[in-house]
Amino acid sequence: PAILSALGQHNQLIVQAAPGAGKSTALPLALLQQAALGGRILMLEPRRLAARNIARYLAAQLGERVGERVGYRVRGEQQVGPGTRLEIVTEGILTRLLQADPELGGIDLLIFDEFHERSLHADTALAFALEAQAALRPDLRLLIMSATLEGLELPRLLPEAPVLQCEGRAFPIDYHYRSVNRQQPLIPQWGQVVLEASEQQAGSLLVFLPGVAEIERLAEWLAPRLPDGLRLAPLHGRLELGAQQAAMAPAPAGQRKLVLATNVAETSLTIEGIQVVVDCGLERRARFDLASGIQRLETRQIARASATQRAGRAGRLGPGVCYRLWSREQQARLEEQSPPEICQLELSQLVLEAGLWGTAPEALPLLDPAPAPGLAAARRLLRWLEALDEEGRLTPRGRAMAQWPCHPRLAHLLLRARELAAANEQPGLLQEACYLVALLEEDKRGSDSLHGLLSRHAGALKAQAKRWLARLQATEGRPGSDWLGLLAALAWPDRIARRRSGQRYQLAGGQSADLVAGHSLGGHEWLVAVELGLGEQGIRIFVAEPLDLALLERQLPELFSQQEWLGWDEREGRVRAERQRCLGQIVLERSPLAALSDEQKGRCLLDGIRQLGLACLPWDEESRQWLARIRCGRDWLPELGLPDLGEVNLLATLEQWLLPHLSGLARLEALKRLDLTAILRGCLNWEQLRALDEALPTHFTAPTGSRIRIRYQEGEPPALPVRIQEMFGQRETPRVARGRVALRVELLSPAQRPLQLTQDLVAFWQGAYGEVKKEMKGRYPKHYWPDDPLQASPTRVTKQRMKDFHGTP
Repeated sequence: PAILSALGQHNQLIVQAAPGAGKSTALPLALLQQAALGGRILMLEPRRLAARNIARYLAAQLGERVGERVGYRVRGEQQVGPGTRLEIVTEGILTRLLQADPELGGIDLLIFDEFHERSLHADTALAFALEAQAALRPDLRLLIMSATLEGLELPRLLPEAPVLQCEGRAFPIDYHYRSVNRQQPLIPQWGQVVLEASEQQAGSLLVFLPGVAEIERLAEWLAPRLPDGLRLAPLHGRLELGAQQAAMAPAPAGQRKLVLATNVAETSLTIEGIQVVVDCGLERRARFDLASGIQRLETRQIARASATQRAGRAGRLGPGVCYRLWSREQQARLEEQSPPEICQLELSQLVLEAGLWGTAPEALPLLDPAPAPGLAAARRLLRWLEALDEEGRLTPRGRAMAQWPCHPRLAHLLLRARELAAANEQPGLLQEACYLVALLEEDKRGSDSLHGLLSRHAGALKAQAKRWLARLQATEGRPGSDWLGLLAALAWPDRIARRRSGQRYQLAGGQSADLVAGHSLGGHEWLVAVELGLGEQGIRIFVAEPLDLALLERQLPELFSQQEWLGWDEREGRVRAERQRCLGQIVLERSPLAALSDEQKGRCLLDGIRQLGLACLPWDEESRQWLARIRCGRDWLPELGLPDLGEVNLLATLEQWLLPHLSGLARLEALKRLDLTAILRGCLNWEQLRALDEALPTHFTAPTGSRIRIRYQEGEPPALPVRIQEMFGQRETPRVARGRVALRVELLSPAQRPLQLTQDLVAFWQGAYGEVKKEMKGRYPKHYWPDDPLQASPTRVTKQRMKDFHGTP
């Protein structure tokens, strides 16, 4: 009742409900029966398996078939009818609906279920929905549901939304912790705990594993060891529908089930008869590596929220038992939530969706902002794919790509393949493209060529390939395998690769990669590297396809460019200029450019200085000290407004302060002519120069008249090396920076060796001087060592000279 009341008074609501509270089942049915909600309800589910099964369960509760009042839509499949009022949809479907109709006509309520999973699609869809609600549909209601709010900042994103909490009615769970040694094979260790649990506990068992490979290997290990009456049932998103339903159905009378599942079973599914959960504590998540441009699957420890969800599967129908394959100490150290996908994944889909929405990702109301380096990498890729122009605006091709329910790489492949098939009268090219997309989406990989993988998996890919053909409104034709490398280049233009030596290839995107040892394509001059991985020695190529460069240039001339390259030849220490014909960052042909202007030479020289660092400039003691004074002045005298001449900023602004002085220079050795002190003084105006010289003088005039250089060093007090006799009678420590900074006086012996460092001369004269005098008087008897240095006169001569001048020392 509190939820229904809150939705009647607010257009935004946050509900935290414990696993088993009924937020995916009881609540949607209650909402469906509310007269106040006359329009349709859309409920977002993160996974297709959950969407289908929730829809079937809710329809059964109403005594109906799916597609009547309750239906669902997932990619490639839907069961909805004219009377459907509650639709369970997956994330990509909701994004498409919002893009097609931002007003969401006829829809009263959007429910974001399991929002704590923080998928990229859910974050994007919520941002679009918030903007649509604010600008177009103030009456649209948004309900965000989560099993846990810890670590989420939803109230910050929806400050007006009430937060309601429901504990649910889960049964108690008895926890058993069983640490495993992750340096040893895990399958036998996991298997032993599963066998222990099956012998000690009643009821069916659910085992959480990180991926399909582990499910298959554990099933193989368990099969000959299981007791009678315990039936194995795998459960993951790639299973056929019938196998998924069998895993979730009650076990036959007199039998128990042992369900081996990925995290698809973590939320929104009730698997009949489960009383025992065995949780390996691992999950497999995609992570984008910015340096290499590779998105790879990582196996990592689950977060505490996931551990709670998994354990809750055992307490749905009665008291349960959960075996956690880690220690209690590890449990206390688990992260609260898994990192959101927006901070982990490659972001080209987000940039494309935001562009189609009419904004930039940076402007969307997202719970976590998209990382700037990730957005920059995504925009580079989309320019490769002709989806963005040089100003970052969505092109007509980009708009077309955004309509396709697949990664932008694959959308570009399909759209360009359709154009090439028509232009070259090659209908079979489209079929090859559709099979290739099906292969890449189904993740049927290995160390092989694309041709080899397609040959092995063609039967399993047929249904999905036919769906893509239907969307392209094309018919099956004779495959054109000679074009397979070209098709791969449409999706991976940045991974076109030329062999440099041995197994090492240079990629058009700029990286280098090695073909894995023993690969069937070893020795090919040109490849498209489709599947890359990161190893200890760098990037490795696992899946690739040979490429006909002449065919590529005829069919995709837009990938090739002519450019003038001006740069620095580090080996020869001089400016170099050439005209290049390029494929991305692969240089195909070079020819020298002869005539360069003085400015062009200077800019090339700046490139060399940036590569070599500021140390290659002709620094001397005077220029180093001048720079140190400027940097100290910025710290001690902020009112002067001195420029930032730190190393980073100097390198970043070479064009402003150094380029005007490089006219006509083309070699590194010519830099010796530069007067760095004069050049750097030009960074200050006349008033700043005058104030700096007054406040931070270069020299100190001792009481004897000696003019002694002050030594400045960033982050340290300025140093004054002076013979001790020349400071006799000095009652105040010399200061600079308008009296704010005391000099560090380095008192020297008559032989110019250090005796004492002090920033308080009076304290030295009254204290440590006595010990210094005892030692020095015997070593330098000809020099003046008065008993009371505060009353003595400073001198720079010996006692005899003092006597000659004054009659007495």
